[in-house]
Amino acid sequence: MTRRAVRPRSRRAPRVLTGIEVLSRARPRWLKNRRVGLLMHPASVTSRLVSSRRVVLDLCGRKGLCALFGPQHGIAGEKQDNMIESGHGADAELGIPVHSLYSDTRAPTPEMLEDIDLLLVDLQDVGTRVYTFEWTTALALESCAKAGKEVVGLDRPNPLGGETVEGNLIRPGYTSFVGLYPVPMRHALTLGELAALVNARLDGSARGGRSRPARRKDGAGFRCPGLCELTVVPMDGWRRRMLFPDTGLTWVLPSPNMPAFDTAVVYPGQVLLEGTNVSEGRGTTRPFEIFGAPWLDVRAVRRRFEARRLPGLVLRDHPFEPTFHKWAREVCQGFQIHVTDPLTFRPYVSTLALLQDILAVHRDRFEWKKPPYEYVTDRMPIDVLTGDPAVREALEAGADLRAMERAWRREIADFERESREFHLYA
Repeated sequence: MTRRAVRPRSRRAPRVLTGIEVLSRARPRWLKNRRVGLLMHPASVTSRLVSSRRVVLDLCGRKGLCALFGPQHGIAGEKQDNMIESGHGADAELGIPVHSLYSDTRAPTPEMLEDIDLLLVDLQDVGTRVYTFEWTTALALESCAKAGKEVVGLDRPNPLGGETVEGNLIRPGYTSFVGLYPVPMRHALTLGELAALVNARLDGSARGGRSRPARRKDGAGFRCPGLCELTVVPMDGWRRRMLFPDTGLTWVLPSPNMPAFDTAVVYPGQVLLEGTNVSEGRGTTRPFEIFGAPWLDVRAVRRRFEARRLPGLVLRDHPFEPTFHKWAREVCQGFQIHVTDPLTFRPYVSTLALLQDILAVHRDRFEWKKPPYEYVTDRMPIDVLTGDPAVREALEAGADLRAMERAWRREIADFERESREFHLYA
């Protein structure tokens, strides 16, 4: 008796097509006969997991694709640890230069841009101000404006959706490579929308309707007025209410310590642990979800934190031993954050509450890290991350975090009004 072969079920088509796929289908006239550079990383893929490099090569030909650019962690995402620079090189197959924008420079130099007419930016962002891909894009806009080069942003989903804004804005004097412009920690914009906002801000036109993106008449994309000649190719099918699982797309690590959607959900808060001597879980398989230290009193911290009744999460006790980074090869007492409701969970205030509770229990052991941090040598890393030293001072003083949140409402409302002008999606 012969058995009938069982065919594997075909994968359902995604609900969302990213900018690179929209570009590939449209093959716009403005892309013809252009010398192109591509800023990309491991998550720069189609819904079928084909590299954007391969798609651009198909669109432009070997003579059209002239250079590749990579952000922090390297173009292949090979730099596992944080704040490790990448070198420049060449693509083994094409023989074209591969420029690192996390090296001796964070911005494309005139020499890097010399042989291209247009820079395509295809980076998966995670909707959090301190994720450096946003500011690599912003610096590319500035450099391309000076060099007279066009930028085209190939848009991708904000994994956290496009509706909820959270956190304070950066104060004057506290901009850095983890926050070049005053936006909230969780900004509810796609990278394309944020690029349009920054581009308008660069020449002072980001208010009053003067910078509203307008659809191009010569092919796919929206022209975005501002300092640089910027086009954003939007996604097809994305809606602001969508979290990443709603898109039907496969999660590909945009950076080595962003292994899953669950990581991105907690990241807008847990990234603050980088400014402390508490492990944020680097060197484990669940960075940012797992955190702790050898001296952490789990019971005391839990008792304080649970009394706050913050929504959307559960803390589960989880001892761990990092293989590298803080407390490497030491057993840490700590927790794993399990997000039970991403719609009500507030990552920024939840981590601020955890830090305040850890500080209260462990004033003898807890420490704020000393500089440098992301090329800043004269300010404390926690102040660089939050963008406001008053946040640290409030945690140290045991201040009411609810009152601090209320104090941010007006600036958040102002940001929402300003950023709405750059929305590309319903």
